[in-house]
Formats: sequence, structure tokens, C-alpha cells
Amino acid sequence: MREEQAQATAAAPLRRKMWWLIAGRFALAVALFALSLKFARSGTASAASFDSLGSALIFGLAVLLLSALSAAALRFSRVPLQWQAGAQIFCDVLLVTWLTSLRGDLHSPYVALYIVIISAAGIFLGVRGALVTSVGCAVCYTFVVCAGAFGWFHAGGGDVAAASVPEVIGNVGLHDIAFFVVGLLASRLAERQAHSEVQLIEAKHALADLRALHERIVESIRSGLVTTDLDGLIYTFNNAAEEITGHTAEALRGQDVSILFGALAPKVEESLRAAEAGATSPRYEADCLTADGLRLRLGYSIFPLFGETGARTGLVITFQDLTQVRALEETSRRQDRLAAVGRVAAGIAHEIRNPLAAMRGSIQVLRSEMNGDPGQAELMEIVLRESDRLNHIITDFLTYARPRPVSLADTDLREPLRETFTLLRHSPETRDGHAIEEDYPDAPVRAQADAAGLRQVFWNLARNALSAMPAGGRLRVELRPSNHGRVRITFNDTGAGMSPEQVERLFEPFSSSTTGGTGLGLSIVYQIIRDHGGTINVSSREGHGTTIIIELPENLK
Repeated sequence: MREEQAQATAAAPLRRKMWWLIAGRFALAVALFALSLKFARSGTASAASFDSLGSALIFGLAVLLLSALSAAALRFSRVPLQWQAGAQIFCDVLLVTWLTSLRGDLHSPYVALYIVIISAAGIFLGVRGALVTSVGCAVCYTFVVCAGAFGWFHAGGGDVAAASVPEVIGNVGLHDIAFFVVGLLASRLAERQAHSEVQLIEAKHALADLRALHERIVESIRSGLVTTDLDGLIYTFNNAAEEITGHTAEALRGQDVSILFGALAPKVEESLRAAEAGATSPRYEADCLTADGLRLRLGYSIFPLFGETGARTGLVITFQDLTQVRALEETSRRQDRLAAVGRVAAGIAHEIRNPLAAMRGSIQVLRSEMNGDPGQAELMEIVLRESDRLNHIITDFLTYARPRPVSLADTDLREPLRETFTLLRHSPETRDGHAIEEDYPDAPVRAQADAAGLRQVFWNLARNALSAMPAGGRLRVELRPSNHGRVRITFNDTGAGMSPEQVERLFEPFSSSTTGGTGLGLSIVYQIIRDHGGTINVSSREGHGTTIIIELPENLK
């Protein structure tokens, strides 16, 4: 099957040329017939004129028939194209010989058609075909002139019979030499054409192989690779880039590259200056949203892309996924802070909590012995309330510094979510303007989890979302199985949102908080999710709400 396709592909150029041969023969016959008709009408109405017109008509009909048969054979016949071309050239030689013999002129203008046929033979039949055709044309022309000169047949009013023998021999010799010279030139041109075609085919194959090699190299690179044009529109997007970002090349082709890396104009200029100076290309980082809406941290470099002429035609951007690296770095920093906090946790418990309990007990005793002064009672209540608040801060601090061990068990994640949001709906923090939506699958979604720890996570996230919507808004929670054996829990609110700086420091202990809490709630959330082997990602824009996505390993048993 492949061999037949290869043969068909190789024969396609010759087939096109043969269609041009058929069309050219037909056009030439029409032109000869038109000229004969014009000469016949402009001359006297002699028998010779009518004979010439009739001969031209017969010649035209013969060419028309030959063209029709050639077209039918070319379209339907399975005879090799070289044989078809040889048959057409042979018939052309016979037709021109017959046309030359009609008038018997020693200097017939139709002799020039032999040269056209020899040239065509060089194109279609190659070196040997051109030489054989030139010999055939010389033999036919010699026979026609000699036959007319020696009276072998009637030469319709031509001048061959009246010519002398030396004149006939000189004319025949001159034309035969011309035929041979044209045959040699045609064969030489045919040889060069064949050589050029071979070189062209080899160049095409080499170019195709080189292109395939380059494509394989690009696709084999494990770093993401993007090429753009001068306007920053994406042109190519390799497999590694698709795997990292989750976007497909078809979806991103023609899109502005800023969809992945943000505004690049100043960074492009800096990278181009470094390339011109021969310096190392600067390294940049940017946040990128995957096709699933997750945020990635990409590290990338920009290089100029040059064309064959040396002019810059676009950009090449290579990038890697640094999300895990940055997460590990952040985890290491948090663990360092946690270790420092743990070292002082015991001291805090003894140095603050015990005196605080003593102070609170003393205040309660004093309040019971007071004479009912309202001002003093109010001050006592403030002291008791703030001592309770301070005790709560210390409790959260110790929970963060020395968390209890996580007890994992097979859990349907729908249950802790439902319990949390049932309590949330009856909480005083839920106001009339708040709308709470829950979206869970009908089938259980199971995971190895600590239900109590997850309830604390869900409660903290939900309370923070409601606090970000003081004037009301929508809080939606969604539970779905994700890819690669993971479970995804999404909290989405329509609150005030956060700045990039706030998102960056969201899970740090004692970070600035607008909820009135201790600043440790989300740090504890992060710690619990980490202990479950999960991940938590935050996407937020000021004035456009916040989306928090938790992914946990799914229990596939």
C-alpha cells in the first residue's frame, strides 16, 4: 500500500506535464487551422487553396482525435506514463510528417514542428528518448523530401520536384543536422532536469527529516517551551508545556503569551539586551492558572527567535513548574518558625497561663465582694472578658505549636461538610444577607481523614468567608472527585477579596486578619491539610471574592 502511494506521488508531476502536453498540442492544432483558414480566405479560390484548407481541417481533426485518446488513456488506462508519452510523441512525428508531405515544399514551415516534438521528447522521455526522436524526425523528413524529389508520390504543387539534387541534399543535410543538434541539446537539458529533480527530492526529504528531528527534539524537552511571533502571539506549545499547564496547543495557538506569564514587555527588553551583550538570560517567575483553575508558580527565561536571514522573528520562552519547589521552601520556612514557636510554647504555658488563671480567680472573688457599684462591675467584666480572650489566644497558640496527632480513618467527606454547614446556618455570624450553597455528589466521596480536624478546617474557612461579606453575599462549597486519585473541596465566596500580598501571607501565623481572631486559624488549617497529605490553593482578587481549593488523597478501597 505504501509502495503504491509512493509511486503515485512520484508520478504526479509527470502526469501534470502530460496534461499540459495534450493541451498544448490541441492549442497548436487550432492555431494552425486558423492560419490556414485565414490564408485560404485571403488568396484566390484555387484548387490548391481548397486543398490546403481541407488538409488543415483533416490535420486538426486528427490532432483532436489524438488529444481525446491521449486524455482518455491518461485518465483511465493503467499503461505506464512513459509508454503513453512515447506513443504520443510517435503519433506527433507521424502527423507532422504527413503535414509536411502534403505540399511537397522544400522549405515547408511545418518542419519547425519537428523541433518542438524533439524538445517535448527530452522533457517526457529523457536523454535516450530525445536522441531517438531526433533520429526518427531526421529519417521521416529525409524520406518525405527524397520522395517528393524523385517523384515517389504526388507533391501537391510544392517546389521539391523542381529543385536540383545538390539543393535537395544540402537542405536535407542541414535539417537533419539541426534535428540532431536539437536532440543533443534536449537530451542534455533532460539530463540536467532529471538531476535537478533528484536533488530537489533529496532536498525535500532532507528538509522533512530535519523538520521531524527538530519537532522530536522540541517534544522531547522536559521543560515547557513556547514560541511566539513578533506580536507575542503563541505559535508552538510543546508536550511538556501542555502537561505542566493543562492547556492544549490548539487552544492556545494564536493567543497572547501574557495569558501564561502576564505582562512581558519590560522583561522581553531586558532579555534581548542580555542576549545582545552575550550575558546569561535573566530568570523570572510568574503565577499561571491551569486549565482546571489551579495556580502554578512558573520559572521562565526569554530568548530571541531568529529566522534564516538572521532577523528576529519572535521569542522562545522556556519554563518549569516551580510550584512544588516553592511549596517545599515555604513549608521549610513554616517548619522553622513552628520549631521556634515550639521551643517557647512550654515557657509561655507556665509563664502566662498560670498567672492568668490566678488573676482571673482573684477578679472573680473581688467581684463577689463588691457593693454593687455599676462602674466597678463593668470594669470587672472587661477584665474577665479580656482574660478569656487572652486564654483563647494562648490555647490557639499551643494548638498550632504542638498540634495533636492526626487520627486517620475511612471518612465520607460529605458528613463533616454537612455537619459544619448545619452549625454555620444557626451561627450568629450568618446574617440575613448571606446565602449558603452546598453541592455534593450523590455517591459517597471517601478519604482517609481525621473528621474532627477537617471540621475545624471547614469551620475556619467558612467563618472567614462570612467575615469577608459583612454586607451579605454568597458562600458556595463544592465536593468533587478530581484527577489522579484526589478529592477536591472548593470554597467560593463573593466577598471583598484579597491583594496578592495578603494571599502570599495568608497561612502565616499572626498574619494580619480582619476577622477579629488570633491570626492562627488559617495557619492551623494549613497544618491540618498538610498532615492529611493534601494541598490548599487560594485564588483571590480585591473586590471579586476568594476561591480556596483543597485537594486530599482519595480512598480508593
